[in-house]
Amino acid sequence: MHIFGQTVTMGTAFALLAALGLALGFEFVNGFHDTANAVATVIYTHSLKPVYAVVWSGFLNLCGVLTSSGLVAYSIVGLLPVELVLNVGSSAGFAMVFSLLISAIIWNLGTWYLGLPASSSHTLVGSIMGVGLANSLLAGHVFGEGVNWSKAREVFTTLLVSPIVGFFCAALLLLLLKALVKAPELYKSPEGQPPPLWIRALLILTCSGVSYYHGSNDGQKGMGLIVLILVGILPGAFALNPAATPAEIQHIVMQARQLEPALLKHSPDVITSQDATDEMSAYLKTNGKASDKTWGAMAGRNREIAIELDGKSNFDDLTLEQRKGFRSDIYLLGETIAKLNKQHKITDPAEAKALTAYQASLQGETKYIPTWVKVAVALALGFGTMIGWKRIVVTVGEKIGKEHLTYAQGASAELVAMGTIALADNFGLPVSTTHVLSSGVAGTMFANHSGLQAETMRNILLAWVLTLPICVILGATIFSGSLYLLLNVFGMR
Repeated sequence: MHIFGQTVTMGTAFALLAALGLALGFEFVNGFHDTANAVATVIYTHSLKPVYAVVWSGFLNLCGVLTSSGLVAYSIVGLLPVELVLNVGSSAGFAMVFSLLISAIIWNLGTWYLGLPASSSHTLVGSIMGVGLANSLLAGHVFGEGVNWSKAREVFTTLLVSPIVGFFCAALLLLLLKALVKAPELYKSPEGQPPPLWIRALLILTCSGVSYYHGSNDGQKGMGLIVLILVGILPGAFALNPAATPAEIQHIVMQARQLEPALLKHSPDVITSQDATDEMSAYLKTNGKASDKTWGAMAGRNREIAIELDGKSNFDDLTLEQRKGFRSDIYLLGETIAKLNKQHKITDPAEAKALTAYQASLQGETKYIPTWVKVAVALALGFGTMIGWKRIVVTVGEKIGKEHLTYAQGASAELVAMGTIALADNFGLPVSTTHVLSSGVAGTMFANHSGLQAETMRNILLAWVLTLPICVILGATIFSGSLYLLLNVFGMR
């Protein structure tokens, strides 16, 4: 049968539908698991009726996904083992995708059922680490070699710092409100009726902001995985950006030729073909420093890119195998340049600027999100928002503090959550809406001397602490089981 102009078997088509279904299922679960935080304050304070709140939040989540940049999507993909990203159409690549999504869905559903605000971001990152660790063992590598530790540290730092920011900033904002706004009704708990109009407008505004930026940040996690699935199964259509213009393609050729002398300066011995792939893959998989061979591999791959694209007006001029190989070339070269920059190995400012521009041009042809993928994820996240909100709303509104949430506390927590997520989205960093908002509510309770419910805080912290190790175990276990089934039952290689 034909899908997107490529002939596939019925088994491959089934695998594609199953993988896409799981990816959209993850976003659907993410919708009612995470976005309950966004609607918690407007529902709990009676600013909006539940049906209006969840529909409005779902719509703004959809808008957030549709206008997202894609930076967060590929920040998540950057955590995946290099060899699995390069060979995502293999049995190990399929096992990776299935295990990531299944383990994330299991943990999200479990914490939602218990009414615990846990992080979907932590869930996905833990699953990715589990896959990387299991793959390193099963493939005979050094244990842990498959995990992109530098990228993991960057993501973990964001996930760790964001709830601390949420707690203290929300507390400070509440104290600032108390000092500047002398309106007693702002500091009252909901009494079963809508608050004054101006407070109601403020709470709806903050709910809208959190919903929009939640869609913009969290929606991208599923988008990156969907593109990875499409590249693995339908490389002819999705390995390279189908919207690339002739000018963009020839610009890459020009950059490659201009950079060749700079690359040869570091290593006159040019390494080509599979040897170049192996050298750059080895460099990316470890925390080691770049060698002369790394620069030689970059020079060889750069030269091959210039030759292969010379005179091409679009990527359809390449054969299927060329497109698959070219995507790997671009991925490896771009990631190697990025790592060299992080290690401050490019000391010449002009050279660093030229290589960074070249990296951006290369990655623009692989790190793209088709519009229909954005729409599908937006709908899944938006519809998910419209169900299952009640469990988390009760926890946020009544069970974090010893006193009920006031209007000012809800607005402070959501304003901080909105700002934190927007900032992280701008830098392409995944953050947890759940962590930021829950810690923000706790911060306002602390600042207000309302007290914190020890049992609830203990359960929330326990869920936060357990998310990572449990998802590592789930990801590793499901990856190993999926790989065994694909190899021994379905005969896939």
